[in-house]
Amino acid sequence: MTGDSGHRVGRPLDDRAARERAAQAAVLGDLLALRVLSALAAGAPVDDLATLLHAPTDEVADAVARLTAAEIIHADGADDVVLPATSWVRFGRLLVGDAPALPLPDDQPAVAALPASIASVAKDLSYRFSSTFSEETVSQYVVDSFLLLSQRARVKSHLPSLTARYAADRLDALASARGLMLRGTPEVLFVCVQNSGRSQIAAAYLRHLAGDRVHVRTAGSQPAAEINERVVSALADVGVPMPDEYPKPLTDEVVQAADYVVTMGCGDACPVYPGRRYMDWDLEDPLALDDRGLRRVRDRIRRHVESLLTEMDLVPQGPSR
Repeated sequence: MTGDSGHRVGRPLDDRAARERAAQAAVLGDLLALRVLSALAAGAPVDDLATLLHAPTDEVADAVARLTAAEIIHADGADDVVLPATSWVRFGRLLVGDAPALPLPDDQPAVAALPASIASVAKDLSYRFSSTFSEETVSQYVVDSFLLLSQRARVKSHLPSLTARYAADRLDALASARGLMLRGTPEVLFVCVQNSGRSQIAAAYLRHLAGDRVHVRTAGSQPAAEINERVVSALADVGVPMPDEYPKPLTDEVVQAADYVVTMGCGDACPVYPGRRYMDWDLEDPLALDDRGLRRVRDRIRRHVESLLTEMDLVPQGPSR
């Protein structure tokens, strides 16, 4: 089933699921309960909530109890709670502050001033996203995407097709972040420095093990010109295909569209927004290692991905290693 914009919207809720969601929505209709959930999503300890929110302790405790009863949060030991995967996916957007900003038009050329192939990309995407965004918004994203990619492109002949893919993915993420499109599946963003090694390995494994049950994106804080062939070879050795991917710069809207943001060695480059599950996987740069070291990091990434799937309550496809 697809909406007017061509995006898959999934199946309607059955009676049991609708009752469960309605009960959860009723709890989150309370201002304090929503603020408590937002604080918990940001990592605040339960004991600090009353002080942080400037609210009476008994009212905060009642909000925590109601969130727990509705299964929006789960108890994790005697003194802490966690948001299960379903809550990140269902309610993460409620916890976000400002919507993603559009690319700044200052000093950017108009589409008409760029190569004709890029103007054609803008025209095609304006039609594709006509039910979601204005032509001006689409054009801004096309121009910004072209400029970001052209700064590091070695082969200019590929720029039009890469610009079309990159701008479309960013617009898709913007629609998700603004609540204009609902996937019904968790969205995961993997970020490393060059987006040519660790993040691409993690994305390939997650697509391989989860299939279409998870939507995956990658980005880099300082993206390389292309994915390293050693990475492609190391994945092929274990039967994991590398799709037709390419390194891409990290931008605001892909972070806000994600339910899970996994960073790997990129420091503080990734902006932090409430309502997102942030993880940092401490992994060596496999491209700085010999082939044996690369394979060791590859296998560690698989184990991390399998743990992430477990947190999402998803069973990996195929045998575990």
